[in-house]
Amino acid sequence: MYYGKVEICGVNTSKLKTLGSEEKRELLQKMKEGDPHAREELFSGNLRLVLSIVGRFAGRRENMDDLFQVGCIGLLKAIDNFDTTKEVELSTYAVPMIIGEIRRYLRDNAAIRVSRSLRDLAYKALGAKEKYIREHNCEPTVEMIAEELGEKKEDVTEALEAIVDPVSLYEPLYNDGTDCIYVMDQISDEGSSDEAWLEDIALREALGKLTARERAIIEARYYRGKTQMEIAAEIGISQAQVSRLEKGALESIRRYI
Repeated sequence: MYYGKVEICGVNTSKLKTLGSEEKRELLQKMKEGDPHAREELFSGNLRLVLSIVGRFAGRRENMDDLFQVGCIGLLKAIDNFDTTKEVELSTYAVPMIIGEIRRYLRDNAAIRVSRSLRDLAYKALGAKEKYIREHNCEPTVEMIAEELGEKKEDVTEALEAIVDPVSLYEPLYNDGTDCIYVMDQISDEGSSDEAWLEDIALREALGKLTARERAIIEARYYRGKTQMEIAAEIGISQAQVSRLEKGALESIRRYI
């Protein structure tokens, strides 16, 4: 099930308990002393924290069950590595651990692979942006973020664009109940004219008029970059024959177009 419903990963979220600060300290101490049940109680008593963090990623179209499980791994790491001698709450320590675990999962399972250095720069830029918004109550420009990080504007822009989730060309933008407008309907290619489009159709039809051998030679020469010698060896005829067939095929295409 997904976030916002009663269950996620089979856990009834309406029945998740919440531990107080004193209860957490007592359980941490018991865990330190070797109590086998204390860790489990700490875990179940902090699942609401994981749930609230997972909600931040709800707009990414990821499976919320998967993110919840990954967040639980981050929570367990926080519980196991928490230093009880520090004057800090477990939840304060656990939040960045849970977020970090989820972000690593999202990076490693991205639809488009992005280099580690580019991803790291992107998340530094996002961190700088969030910090600026908190301090100034407005969004910074890319130039301001780049200056803060000591990076080039172009590098920051590339990094931020690299981690944007890809959108399907068939993603619906509008639907009035009868006709649906998709992303692809809103995209134009100014580099291709109607004439070029029609010429491409004519070329495809002309290729269809060639013999199988002529078509194989044209495709090898002009689509796969093969030499006449390579084609001759590939289909078992002489280079002179390849040359003659190629010239004849090109003449047929010119006449058809």
